[in-house]
Amino acid sequence: MTSGARGMGEAAGVAGAAVAAGRDESRPHLVVVGGGLAGMAAALLAVDSGARVTLLEARPRLGGQTTSFRRGDLWIDTGQHVFMRCCTAYRGLLARLGVEHLTTLQPRLDVPVLLGDSLTRTRLRRTSVRLPAPLHLAPALLGYRALPLAERLRAGLAAFQLGRLDQRSAAVDERSFGAWLTSHGQGPAATKALWELLTVATLNAPAAEASLGLAAKVVRTGLLDGADAGDLGWAEVPLARLHGDAAMAALAAAGADVHLGAKVRAITAAGGGWELAVTAGGTNRGEAVPGTDAAGRLRADAVVLAVPPPAAADLLPAGAGPRPERLRELGDSPIINVHMIYPRQVIEGPFLAVVDSPIQWIFDRTISSGLAASGPPGAQYLALSQSAAEPWIDRSANELRTLFVDEMARLFPAARAAAPLEVFVTRERTATFRQAPGSLALRPGTSTGLPGFALAGTWTDTGWPATMESAVRSGLAATRESLAGMGVVVNGLAGSAGGDRGAAGPSPTSARALPRQGADGAPATSTTPSSDPSLVLDTAVAPNASDSSDSPDPRGENTVTAATKAVTGPVPTGQPGHSSTGGFPV
Repeated sequence: MTSGARGMGEAAGVAGAAVAAGRDESRPHLVVVGGGLAGMAAALLAVDSGARVTLLEARPRLGGQTTSFRRGDLWIDTGQHVFMRCCTAYRGLLARLGVEHLTTLQPRLDVPVLLGDSLTRTRLRRTSVRLPAPLHLAPALLGYRALPLAERLRAGLAAFQLGRLDQRSAAVDERSFGAWLTSHGQGPAATKALWELLTVATLNAPAAEASLGLAAKVVRTGLLDGADAGDLGWAEVPLARLHGDAAMAALAAAGADVHLGAKVRAITAAGGGWELAVTAGGTNRGEAVPGTDAAGRLRADAVVLAVPPPAAADLLPAGAGPRPERLRELGDSPIINVHMIYPRQVIEGPFLAVVDSPIQWIFDRTISSGLAASGPPGAQYLALSQSAAEPWIDRSANELRTLFVDEMARLFPAARAAAPLEVFVTRERTATFRQAPGSLALRPGTSTGLPGFALAGTWTDTGWPATMESAVRSGLAATRESLAGMGVVVNGLAGSAGGDRGAAGPSPTSARALPRQGADGAPATSTTPSSDPSLVLDTAVAPNASDSSDSPDPRGENTVTAATKAVTGPVPTGQPGHSSTGGFPV
């Protein structure tokens, strides 16, 4: 990992030492199962509130689906995650972790858009004139040249009508966003060039298959409620450094007990508390998880279960409110990323949205991946983020390479003049739950009806789509629920200006412009262990490469071409001048 960032193994050792040196058995003991953003937030809030905390994560790292893995000398993020200024809970977590300076937050919303049919540019940009919400939206729409003027005016009216919908209404949630758009004068052009630009990325579904209630939430909170609510932010370092490494260090410093590679097999009520059956996996296989008895059982006063719906369904104890089959009915939606390393610059700026093209969003990861430090001078690493990826998820890496490289060449002269040095694909079949009409009725609340046992995750009923903000809010709410009957006063995350203000309940937060996504497995040079079955990486045949593999072998290995080795390098330290600018909690 980069200089100045604590490695996961080191942080885990520090965490164990801190707990061994000063565990107070008299304090209420909360066990958090799952180390993604929801689990991190739950554990940090609990330890900041004085509880004794154990965090169990089955994978060899924290971060869940918002992390990174090594591919040669490059750091590859499991998805292109961005946030908004109105993400108060997520930004509060960054402040608690002390890493908000490793992100950039736009001074005002500014999304450059390439029109794929005409190859012209436009922008969806918040006006610099100080107008109250929602009037601030009018100049942005009027200046959006992807649509004729008459359609821009109709879109503005539709936005205001959308913002007035009650997303908690079953009638609203059970209707598709696409059907509502059609009934409000939004034709195919407006749907593709405007509405799906905003909602495919946040809902991981095309308009025709997306919940109207969740679409209304995205538009209202991200665009209408506050003039600056939709300003975009993103990480300037690998996500593993921003999330997992920082959380390991923070939990260690606070005295929490963190165990990686610890798989929970069952959770049962026992003696007024809970008993978890835990086994060690990965490199710790066969070893007892510290804190468990001879039979591998760990006792807890309270539990936060922060794992994906299928795993949660398997671990729900008897008497829990959500029915396991209802959690499985949530389903899932896939995402892929197509990664391209070009010998020269192809796009300017940190990201670009594309309409009327198979390509959706393009992100420049040259610096954060480490390519800028050691790659060929002028080389650029681009990640094409493709949500609602059903059309592509089962296609081979070489098919995807041909499709997207040809499309890049059509869109950009620089991509026509120089073919990419390397192309590889990361795909996640279960990136988000399926945010379809009627999904609200399937999303359980934090409470299970069992004392001291709560649920967390983007799939719980936070009122938000499957976003980083939703994950953090769910974790904070679950800790409050779990500790409520134990006499623990829960305030906010220590060290975050304003704590987790507004993190409980249905108050508005932010949309993340893109849902989570990741890679499942890694090549032989990757540090991503093959024991993590949720990650898949495919290496497409690079130009002039004679040997490459599309799918991992049973050990999770891929052939790495010479082109890969030529352009990899260490991750640079945080870049100066990229700190967040203004707003809560900075």
